[in-house]
This record gives sequence, structure tokens and C-alpha cells, in this order.
Amino acid sequence: MNENESKKGMNRRQFMRSSAVAGAGLFLSPMVAAQTEGGKKPDDINVAVLGAGAQGRILLESAVKIDGVRFKALCDIWTAYNQKNQTRFLKAYKHIVNAYVDYQEMLDKEKDLDAVIIATPDFWHAEQTVACLKAGLHVYCEKEMSNTLEGARKMVEAAKETGKLLQIGHQRRSNPRYRHCYDKLIKESAILGRITTINGQWNRAARPFLGFPKKAVMDQATLAKYGFNSMEQFRNWRWFKGLGGGPIVDLGSHQIDIFSWFLEAQPNSVMASGGTDYYDKNTHQWYDTVMAIYTYETAKGMVRAFYQTITTNSNMGYYEAFMGDEGTLSISESAGRGAVYREPTAPDWDKWVKLGFLLEPKEEETAESDAVVDARETIAPPSYEIPVELKDPYHKPHLVNFFNAIRGKEKLNCPAEIGYETAVAVLKVNDAVEAGCKLDFKPEEFKI
Repeated sequence: MNENESKKGMNRRQFMRSSAVAGAGLFLSPMVAAQTEGGKKPDDINVAVLGAGAQGRILLESAVKIDGVRFKALCDIWTAYNQKNQTRFLKAYKHIVNAYVDYQEMLDKEKDLDAVIIATPDFWHAEQTVACLKAGLHVYCEKEMSNTLEGARKMVEAAKETGKLLQIGHQRRSNPRYRHCYDKLIKESAILGRITTINGQWNRAARPFLGFPKKAVMDQATLAKYGFNSMEQFRNWRWFKGLGGGPIVDLGSHQIDIFSWFLEAQPNSVMASGGTDYYDKNTHQWYDTVMAIYTYETAKGMVRAFYQTITTNSNMGYYEAFMGDEGTLSISESAGRGAVYREPTAPDWDKWVKLGFLLEPKEEETAESDAVVDARETIAPPSYEIPVELKDPYHKPHLVNFFNAIRGKEKLNCPAEIGYETAVAVLKVNDAVEAGCKLDFKPEEFKI
């Protein structure tokens, strides 16, 4: 067989696997290869989704809008609701999928998959991710990568062992607004000066347990097989120890990850206060309120970071504020929210506006010329807007990065090693609450 015949005989799955090159970022244009049988493009990616609940649906809504992604299978234990609804959703986008309850059966029967998106409860992530990697699939796994460090460690080891890609779902790492702030404002211009303090929060209003249609109740045997003792626990697993990690993991994980990213440092200590102060402790085993203080030793000096998550009031929603001696960056994943504020003593920022790092501040209305200003009042600094908008759904850029990494066009923005570092930083908050004292991190804790 000559070289041309060999290329024509290469099936699509072999092409996809060889082009990934273990996430090295090597570009291999799909235009150099011929169309495969049936008119499929050689860089099409066959994907399964494992876990088709609320988060799985959010990821599907983004993924179906990405060129070259073809869903072939869907796995979820709630056949009468999740499986049924998301199969119908995919069909509307012309993705005809085989539906499964058991993920092992799916891996055994589906022989033409390239990748899997995992959006199951946290306590399933490690087992399912390791199995999918060892089955030869690239994996996009929602955060938290595991509810235990032991599980997270196994995931990192499996990715290294198999050479397959493992992207963890800290989607801000691919958000163009966050990437602009890191690349241009933090790294290139150091526009904030020396960062000394960070504030972050994610506040949510009080809400009852999630319910379920009575006609769609799963039988007790199925619930027990997959780790749940009731439908109530299945629907609200995030609040139960052993299944999830509580709000600090479910919500805070996203933002604490950004602290380390922007500082280019891991925390060296954390102290925290929290408790189940509002809900019934029998049903809400994890803390409904947590306030944590981290310390980071950076190349420029000490940084103290305060973070809170409360689930009884939604005041100010969610955001991160990085404060330096020359400015403040306030940013949120929430659309249209975010600005940079210059300290009065900072150097002029005109050059950064001209370079497109910032937008010119809007002119503020001035006071009456004869108005008397109290000397004790502080005039708010001008607000420079961030010149980047995210017009796509929040998760789409991170999924695009994952699929392009499979094609060999990009490197992963949140590979397993980074996800593990974040898990170390976040999971210790719950330990600090329980211990009631400051806990130190050792540098080796963040490494496998």
C-alpha cells in the first residue's frame, strides 16, 4: 500500500487520536486530509455526554453550536426525565444518540467515540474519568474534578498514563474577558501595580430543595446502585457529605481558581468560618455560609484574599476584585460587569487606552460650580471599561478550547494538573471550618 492509499484507509478515529499529540498544541490542518466515508470531515469529533442533568444541559446547549462536534451517545440514570429530555434536545439539533443508564455499558458498546463530557455529581467524577481515559477517550470533566484529593490524584495519573486530554471545567480560564485581563492588565502592563488584596464572593438567595415530578421517580434499587438513598438526595446531592463539597466547592471553586491564576501563586495558608446557620442540618450537611481568608506569598510580596459564599441572600451576586497600589480590577463572569479603577497617585493610563488594553472612561457629570465639597468626601475614581465582550454562552469558549486541543490546534487552558491545584486550595476550606483554626499549605501538596 502506498502513502496515499494509507491516508485514505485511515479511519476518522485514528486520525483524531494521532492528531491530538497528547495536548502538545501541534497544528494539523484538516484540509490536508481527504473526506472520510459518508462525507464526514476528518476533524469531526464524536462525543458522548455522561450526566445529563442541569449542568449537562448547559454544556450541551453550548456544544451543539460548535462546528465539527457530533454527539453519538448520552448516559444518565434518570431515564424518565434527564435522559428523555436531553435526548430530545439533541435530536432537535440533528444529533441522534444512543441512550444508556450504565456508563460502562456505553464504553463497551460505543466504539467510535473520541471524547466524553462528564457532568455527573462530583463523587462520580474520578471513577468515570479514569475509566473513560483508559478507554482511549479525551475527557472534559466539570469542576470540582473530584470531591476528594485521592480521586483527583487518580484522574491526573490516568491522564498522564494514557496520554489523553483531560480538561477541567473551570471555564473562566477560557473566557476572553478574563484572558484579556490576565494577559494585558496583569502580565503585560501590570496596571494594578503591586496587588496586595483580593475580595471575591458568590452570594445566592435562599431556595428550597429541588423537587421532581412524581411520575418520574426512580426506583430505590437504581438509586442505591448509583449512590443515593432517595430522590431528594439525588436531586440535591451538592448539600450532602460524601457526594458533593458544599457551596465553597460548588461555587467558590471557580473564583478561588482565578486568585491563583492571576497571582501566579498557590496559597500558603487559609482560615475559615462557616456553618449551617439557616437550613436544616439533617438535609443540608454542608455549610450554607463560608467566609475564608487566604494568604499568598508572591514574587512582589504578601497578598491576602478574602472570599465568601452565602446561600441565604443574593446581595451583589458574584465577582472578584483585585486591588493593587495603582488600581483595582473588578470582574465577573456575569455579562457586562467589570471595570478597572485607577488610584489617584498612579501613573497616567493614557498609553494603555491607546494600546486598546482599556476603554476611555466615560465623562462624569460635574457638580455645580458653586457647590461646596466636603474635604472628607472621597471622589470615586474614573471607571475604565474592559474592551472585550463575551457574546457566547459562558461555557462555550472552554469547550471550543477542549475540542481544538483534540484537533491539535491549541493547548488546554485548564488541564488536570491545574484542576488538581485548585482542588487542593478549595477542599481545605471545609477542613479549616471544621478545625476552627488556620491551616497551612505545603508546596508539595499541589503536586502529583
